[in-house]
Amino acid sequence: MSVVQIGTRVHIIGVGGAGMSGLGRLLGEMGAVVSGSDLVDSPVLDALRTTGVDVGVGHDAARVRDVDVVMWSPAVPVNDVELAAARAAGSRLMTRAEVLADLEGLRRVIGLTGTHGKTTATSMMVQVMVASGADDGWLLGADVLGVGANGHWGSGDLILEVDESYGTFALLRPYALGLLNVEADHLDHYGTLEALDHAFARLVDRVRGPVVVWHDDPGVRRVTTGASRDLIRVGTDSSCDWQVTDVVVARRRSTFTMRGPRESFDVALGVTGVHNVANAAVVAVLARSLGVASEAVVEGLRRFAGAPRRFQFLGTWRDCDVYEDYAHLPGEIAATLAATRASGYQRIIAVFQPHRITRTIALASSFAPAFDGATHVVVTDVYAAGESNPTGVTGEVVANAIRARRGAGAVSYCPTLDDVVTALVGANVEADVIALLGAGDVASVYAQLSENSPT
Repeated sequence: MSVVQIGTRVHIIGVGGAGMSGLGRLLGEMGAVVSGSDLVDSPVLDALRTTGVDVGVGHDAARVRDVDVVMWSPAVPVNDVELAAARAAGSRLMTRAEVLADLEGLRRVIGLTGTHGKTTATSMMVQVMVASGADDGWLLGADVLGVGANGHWGSGDLILEVDESYGTFALLRPYALGLLNVEADHLDHYGTLEALDHAFARLVDRVRGPVVVWHDDPGVRRVTTGASRDLIRVGTDSSCDWQVTDVVVARRRSTFTMRGPRESFDVALGVTGVHNVANAAVVAVLARSLGVASEAVVEGLRRFAGAPRRFQFLGTWRDCDVYEDYAHLPGEIAATLAATRASGYQRIIAVFQPHRITRTIALASSFAPAFDGATHVVVTDVYAAGESNPTGVTGEVVANAIRARRGAGAVSYCPTLDDVVTALVGANVEADVIALLGAGDVASVYAQLSENSPT
């Protein structure tokens, strides 16, 4: 029997986080009585309040006095006052991994996973299932543009962004899974790339139904070599079970053909980039393996309008198009810049805000080749995301790696976002696009640019 049922009083600490806000929405629709807290008020909290979630600002032990279950964001410290009070009161404490396993006991889980692209692919899958007429639920890290918020219970399957961070997927046994890619990330939790690979391999082995993998990705090939189960391989190679051909990417669209064992169909996306072609291909084959008609697959992917902060067009400044992208790993950055260049942009300024201290230290040298597609790179200081910084590392470690690879003229280091704005406003910018990259607050640069030098 599920821990969370109709009437269960659930409190979520750090409910403003992307994954936790969706969980609050979903549990509320299930019939739980949901409350939450976060340190700072935000539009996310306002939106949750409109759904009936009782959200408070600041952490107060009194909020957990009469609750049954307490959940918390990974960003919440172990000595948080609400978490400590819940522990002392004997409330049921549930990690995200335990929550997802609990939901799996209620619904068949259709999962999309990988170290990047999973929010986009999950959003694509939601669009496909909506086009098929299904009333599935979903839980992911961003709203589904044109459909709804980031959490919904529904009455059918549960479409889930399967997150590897902090071992979140460790207890999950999905019915079906799409595996997009695997590269080094969250090594503060896993320790080594080998341990991360092993965690993904164990997830694949736990899946009860079809597993669809993007075979072009070297990390996916590492993880699935020697898999103890059948896999459906998708890729550009003719040896794959499904082959992707005739790929065309333009400034804000992509087209390609899916060729399977007994069928083929054409797909048109309203977003650019070969990485989005890969995401869509995995989603298409996963949906077909679940019996979704190819017509619904094509229509759902046609409706996909992108995901927030995923190569999202913000506007124009000094004749430069400005985009925001959540890319914060080397593979994501390289893919975004490749998509930018393939879209027809030639002079690309990339503004990168490194995310998390541990990630910056572990991957500093790996970031350098990721920026080969940019004409010039501006690196800011690290967005720490609550991590301590005992060694005092700054974003300049990334700038230095790029400098060593491409020379001093290819990169600038601007410690603050204000410094970035000052540098761009004061310079004779010779570019046709500015890409704001990172998982922090780098997008605020565009608003400041607009204020300082309106179009």
